[in-house]
Amino acid sequence: MKSNPEILFALNDIPSIKQSTTAALQHILACFVGIITPSLIIGSVLGLESEVPYLISMSLFVSGIATFIQVKAFGGIGCGLIAVQGTSFAFISALLIAGFSVKAKGGSKEEILAMLYGICFVGAFIEILVSRFVDKIKRVITPLTTGIVITTIGISLIKVGITDLSGGVGSADFGSIQNLLIGFFVLIIIIVMNSSTNPWVRLSGIMIGMIVGTFVAYLMGITSFASPASQPFFSLPVPFKYGFDFDIQLFIPIALIYFLTALETSGDLTANSMFCGLPIKGPSYIKRIKGGILADGINSALAAVFNTFPNTTFGQNNAVIQLTGVASRHVGFYVAGFLVILGLFPIVGSALQSIPKPVLGGATLVMFATIAVGGIKILASEPIDRRKSLIIATSLGAGLGVLMVPDALQGLPDMLKNTLSSSVTMAGFTAIVMSVLLPDTNSLKTN
Repeated sequence: MKSNPEILFALNDIPSIKQSTTAALQHILACFVGIITPSLIIGSVLGLESEVPYLISMSLFVSGIATFIQVKAFGGIGCGLIAVQGTSFAFISALLIAGFSVKAKGGSKEEILAMLYGICFVGAFIEILVSRFVDKIKRVITPLTTGIVITTIGISLIKVGITDLSGGVGSADFGSIQNLLIGFFVLIIIIVMNSSTNPWVRLSGIMIGMIVGTFVAYLMGITSFASPASQPFFSLPVPFKYGFDFDIQLFIPIALIYFLTALETSGDLTANSMFCGLPIKGPSYIKRIKGGILADGINSALAAVFNTFPNTTFGQNNAVIQLTGVASRHVGFYVAGFLVILGLFPIVGSALQSIPKPVLGGATLVMFATIAVGGIKILASEPIDRRKSLIIATSLGAGLGVLMVPDALQGLPDMLKNTLSSSVTMAGFTAIVMSVLLPDTNSLKTN
């Protein structure tokens, strides 16, 4: 790993407190919005506004605990990389359908949340079970399928980045020259700083870009800082605060998404391994993937217990590793600690929530695109024959097609529509099915 000039701090290096703090803050800035957004969307759409502040606090708190478990890697649980855990976007559609189902029957806010957390808790054991058989399904978990999933993740996140850069969903001045100038200003700062040969300049690129961008936005009058008095000082984690409920019909889509989330996690961890200079083949790789998926499942169960939604390994943090050159897992403990503090003391996190959308978009756009590039690198790491070309083309076509035209699945039954509406789920599912159905003639000749 030390021989890779792109890596400033290798996996087991211990940067100074100042260096670790700087790198950790950039991870926080990259994932903060992603962690709280699913809770914000689900709470707002289902009419749970009064509970949203608590749900957001718990999403940050659990992400911190989950990140520590993933980074620490003890007893076969965890991958031992800087694999930041956060609330998964893949479950939003299915959870909204489940929530509306309970609401249509006259369910209260507490009953809605009890059902959501109940089916999420039970579903987590699907991913835990899958983790034990990763080495038995090598035909599915391959550089081909993981490369397709990573590429799709990156491309789908680009839509989020450019949307924020333009002002954010529902913004009155969406696409205004002011928003675009700020967003691309931040983007240029990050690119210039990450092109530097100075390690400290590279290390600080994302954070400085966002700080300068926020300051410029403030001077332009578009930054709105939340009042500290409007935030509760302390949020106490209460296991199953809203109760526990379960419905098998509402559970089935969640169960399938958990299975496919395991594939998404394997893709993220493969990219993480690659950016850290670790092998993406062999026994050590499989052990790392198994431990990471197992931690994902356990952390999702933990999330349900502490009143938030399923956790997954965040792909955007892989881009931070590549851009900063910091692959030290030691930094992951700082990230975990900061997330726990933000969750327990919402008043601290209110400042991060005030970062203008164009600033976030300018910073995340290049990071999200870097994830897609990582997926392309994995796909290109092996010769692409006619079979692989067909699988890649069909999978990306299906996944990106759903991303571009969501209404294409409008005629499907609700369960299938909600499951396959995610571009990552669609691309991953297509890649799995085709990898199984299309014979690998090269493998057969080798055997």
